[in-house]
Amino acid sequence: MASKYHVRSVSFPSRSYPAIQRIEQELDKLNQWEVSSNSISGSICNGLSGLEDLYKGVDDLLNLASAQQVLSHHENEKCLDELLDGSVRLLDVCSIARDILLRFREQVQALQSAFRRRKGDSSIESSVATFTCFRKKMKRDAKKLIASLKQMDKKLGASSLLDQDRNLSEVIKVIREVNVINCSIFQSLLVFLSTSSKPKQCRWSLVSKLMLKEGIACEEKRENEIETAGAALSEVSGSEKVKNAQMKTGGFGDEHL
Repeated sequence: MASKYHVRSVSFPSRSYPAIQRIEQELDKLNQWEVSSNSISGSICNGLSGLEDLYKGVDDLLNLASAQQVLSHHENEKCLDELLDGSVRLLDVCSIARDILLRFREQVQALQSAFRRRKGDSSIESSVATFTCFRKKMKRDAKKLIASLKQMDKKLGASSLLDQDRNLSEVIKVIREVNVINCSIFQSLLVFLSTSSKPKQCRWSLVSKLMLKEGIACEEKRENEIETAGAALSEVSGSEKVKNAQMKTGGFGDEHL
C-alpha cells in the first residue's frame, strides 16, 4: 500500500508519530471492550471510558502543527469532507444519546421514589405505566439513531485511501478507525437501550433483583439489565404482587446509568 502513495513536500516530523501510536494503542485496547466485563452495561461503560482516552489522543494529534499543515494542503476535498461529515454526525448521535440517558435516569429516579413512598398500589402502577411509556419512546428514538449509525458505518467502510498523500492518509486512516469504533460502541449502547422486554420469560425473582440497592444483578450470564428490569416491571404493573414489591423495596438501583 505504501508504494502507491504520492509523497509530497509536507511531511510529519518524528514527534508526530507518538501521537498516532498513542491513538493506535488506545484502539487496540478498545478492540476488547465487548468482553471487558461480565455485564453488558459494564462493557459499554468500559467502551465509553475508552473513547474518552481515545479522543484525547485525537485532540493531541490534530493540535500538532504538522497535522494541521497536512490537512490544509490536501487535494481531495471529498475525502476530508466525508470524514468531517462523519465526525459531526457522530457528535450529533453522542449528544442525542446523552439526552436519552439523562431522561432515562430521571425516569428511573422517579420510579425509585414511587417504590420508596409506598403510598398504595395505584401510585406504583401509575409510575410503572409512565416509565413503560417513556421506554417505548426511548426505544423508537434509539432505533432511529441505530439506523443512522449503520449508514455511517457503511460509508466509512466504502471509502478508499488509495492515491492519497502518505501523510494525509495516516491522519485520515487513524481518524476513520476512531469513527468506526465509536459507531460500534454507540450502536451497542443504543441496542442495549432499545431491546424489548420479554415478560413471558420473567420470574417474580427479577422484581426482587430490580429493587435491591445494588441494582439489577447479572451474576450467571451477560444479560441486558434494562430488558430484565422491563420484564420485571411488566409483572408489577396491574398485579396483586405490588404489595409484595412495596414490602421488598430497597430502591431501584441506577448505578449503571
